[in-house]
Amino acid sequence: MDRFSFLNAAHTAYFAELYDQYLKHPDSVEPSWRAFFQGFDFGMQENGISEEVLGEAPVDFAEGDIPAHVIKEFQVIRLIDGYRTRGHLFTKTNPVRERRKYEPTLEISNFGLEESDLQTTFNAGDILGIGPTTLKEIVRHLENIYCESIGIEYMYIRKPEELQWIQDKLNVNENHPEFDDAQKKQILKKLNEAVSFESFLHTKYVGQKRFSLEGGESLIPGLDAIIEKAAEFGVEEFVMGMAHRGRLNTLTNIFGKSAKDIFSEFDGKDYEQDIFDGDVKYHLGWTSCRKTDSGKGININIAPNPSHLETVGAVVEGITRAKQDRRYKGDNSKVLPILVHGDAAIAGQGIAYEIVQMAQLEGYETGGTIHIVVNNQIGFTTNYLDARSSTYCTDVGKVTLSPVLHVNSDDAEAVVHAMLFALDFRMKFKRDVFIDLLGYRKYGHNEGDEPRFTQPKLYKAISKHENARDIYFEKLKKQGVADDEYLKELEDTYKAALEENLEDSRKEETTRITPFMAEEWEGFESAQEDEMMKDVDTTFDLDRLDKVAEAVSQLPEGKKFMRKIKKIIDGRKKMYFEDNKLDWSMAEHLAYGSLMAEGYNIRISGQDSERGTFSHRHAVVKVEDSEEEIILHNNIEERDGDFFIYNSPLSEYGVVGFDYGYSMASPTTLNIWEAQFGDFVNGAQIVIDQYISAAEDKWKLQNGLVMLLPHGYEGQGAEHSSGRMERFLQLCAKDNMYVADVSTPANMFHILRRQMKAKFRKPLIIFTPKSLLRHSKVISTKEEFATGSFQPVIDDHDANIEKIKTLVFCTGKFYYDLLKHREENEREDVALVRIEQLFPLPISKMKELMDTYKNADDVVWAQEEPRNMGAYSHLLLHFEEARKFRVCSRKFYGSPAAGSSVRFKKRHERVINSVFDKNLNEEENN
Repeated sequence: MDRFSFLNAAHTAYFAELYDQYLKHPDSVEPSWRAFFQGFDFGMQENGISEEVLGEAPVDFAEGDIPAHVIKEFQVIRLIDGYRTRGHLFTKTNPVRERRKYEPTLEISNFGLEESDLQTTFNAGDILGIGPTTLKEIVRHLENIYCESIGIEYMYIRKPEELQWIQDKLNVNENHPEFDDAQKKQILKKLNEAVSFESFLHTKYVGQKRFSLEGGESLIPGLDAIIEKAAEFGVEEFVMGMAHRGRLNTLTNIFGKSAKDIFSEFDGKDYEQDIFDGDVKYHLGWTSCRKTDSGKGININIAPNPSHLETVGAVVEGITRAKQDRRYKGDNSKVLPILVHGDAAIAGQGIAYEIVQMAQLEGYETGGTIHIVVNNQIGFTTNYLDARSSTYCTDVGKVTLSPVLHVNSDDAEAVVHAMLFALDFRMKFKRDVFIDLLGYRKYGHNEGDEPRFTQPKLYKAISKHENARDIYFEKLKKQGVADDEYLKELEDTYKAALEENLEDSRKEETTRITPFMAEEWEGFESAQEDEMMKDVDTTFDLDRLDKVAEAVSQLPEGKKFMRKIKKIIDGRKKMYFEDNKLDWSMAEHLAYGSLMAEGYNIRISGQDSERGTFSHRHAVVKVEDSEEEIILHNNIEERDGDFFIYNSPLSEYGVVGFDYGYSMASPTTLNIWEAQFGDFVNGAQIVIDQYISAAEDKWKLQNGLVMLLPHGYEGQGAEHSSGRMERFLQLCAKDNMYVADVSTPANMFHILRRQMKAKFRKPLIIFTPKSLLRHSKVISTKEEFATGSFQPVIDDHDANIEKIKTLVFCTGKFYYDLLKHREENEREDVALVRIEQLFPLPISKMKELMDTYKNADDVVWAQEEPRNMGAYSHLLLHFEEARKFRVCSRKFYGSPAAGSSVRFKKRHERVINSVFDKNLNEEENN
């Protein structure tokens, strides 16, 4: 009896659909059918290797057991699956050179089909939406969808609804756009602007760097289409990040920046105001409100960027999230991030991976980003084969199973079609999508560079290649949509406007810079160093502080918590309401809670920041049996602000960039990034150099990001000792940031409150303690919290001024080590003064104290770090009197600290002893 006779009786369209489902999601198919399909695959594998599912053996049958026409149907379905999976490898997406060859190809013979099958009708056409049809028609349909100007990668996506949506979308018009004449003319208009702008600059500013978009001009009509369509989806704001290539073109033709201002920047004019230095023209940001063709206003922002090309991506995501949180109560459909990458940068810079990994995390998600790669096929002088190991520069997108579209940038309609596809996907599924805009770079890396030195064959082809506008115009001309006169009018009108702008720009002696996102910063003042040194009222009513303390020291009833958690929370209540001895964690909690009561939001992120690396914070407590998360700060009565805290991925670079961007767009949020250990901040050095220390000078941007960096020498080796304060202090200049190494809970409370109560914003770097978190002497009273203020210098209140012979300036945790030695040795002749704020340095107060201790003939700077690290060199630069100080520190070392705990202890004690015995200090120096 024929075991498979039922296959003759049933309609093969049913098998086609079921087999198609099996190929995409094997586990979704009923087990007996899955076993059958596995058996078929096993029989069809030329190499005999089965693709069986673990634990289920494929059905054992010979190929002859299955009716021939059913086998053919299955083979056609495998052909369809081959196009879906590998069609992108055989597209016509490269405008200037042959594609690499891939094997096996999509020839029908590779799927067990023959030329004689081309006229046979197959039910498998049903799964493409074209019904039963011939194999010839199926192949034509597949070629049109998967192998023309758009190649798409998506079959690795694991959600059936996303796969089905994509396939349905591709089947419409065979993945080919259908635009009406008005839309085609709009595409031509934007292409003309893109081409004419570059041509104008090329003739007026010969040899000047502009990082031309020529070879990728279709980016402009693509972006234009996204903005117009997104407004119909209800998007109200865009935040874009992009590097140099095409940026000036985008600023003018998408963001509406006056060409006059760009020409002034080309002429190298100075700025109207001298309070900042400015930046090169292709780094500057811009904000504008654009009215769409449908009459909707949409706010568009392009963030300022440095030459570390992918860094701006993290900043853009942070800005986007802040806008979504602050303006739209978390509705991510209202703000859309777009990141424009270069092919070499997205493949070569690790932060791209970090940003992608943050895309769906609770603390960092923005509802999906549209990533557009302006693919020049070259990075500076490096060929793509030397720039990456992956097949595509966009392969990082597969980390989050994002669809990737590869598009020939010469096909303007395909580009716009792909952009709108990406927008639809993002708005529906709230996920990232990537567009690889495959073009070329007409000139060298910059316009003064000679690309034929390194790519002679490629640039020979490029020199003969028509631009995208002319290619598209010829297409429209044949269709009767536009003629020569129409194009000439477009060109003449646009060039006349550019000439007028150029003439106007040369009438003015200076240029101006428009602050980025000025509307977010209304009411905030810029501040110079003298303003930064003024006292800020950080007091908080004691009765209201009691209510904050009550909220953060009371677990909800009816829920089961670990005994240790109960003890920690009960300890808060005891230290506040009974002992009046508040520790470091309580300083943090009360600072956050008091600011929330005054209407400020709190956001904290970092590796393990919810609990705290040293288990001191416990801002989130978990119910033992359900792991329900509870944030006690949100129980504060009459609060107007919210508390958000997130454990971050194991990233510094990407996360600090994100949090910096968040602070850039939300000046009323106390935004804190905490390093697991201070040493790890060096992973974010690019953000520190390019944004935190320099953004106000370069881009007139204020930012209030707080960085908490655990710092202190406690014998934990080279990697867990130093937050590298010397690096931050070296970057300090005039008025660009605050740097502090606070040593009391009250000072921590007030410095955090000062950050929000001031009428300006500066980045704040705080070197926080580790062992001091629970040190018996590191306590403050609630009255010091309620009525005190931040103390940049803390005098030695226990010192008898008349007896003091040695005056010691120190900072942070080292003070308590010195204090212990002084008490043990009863040294009443030594005064210990703490410098709590290292920048701006409280110079006048330090001088005042030196005058106060008039009997001190020995003035010491003491630090636990090596001489070439820590704050000593900073002191020499900013405090002239420091040149006469006796310096007590470790010697010069390349490593921050010794790995051996015994060696560490010896060195540490030697420094402490030298503070109290100048003879030892002289021996050390000799």
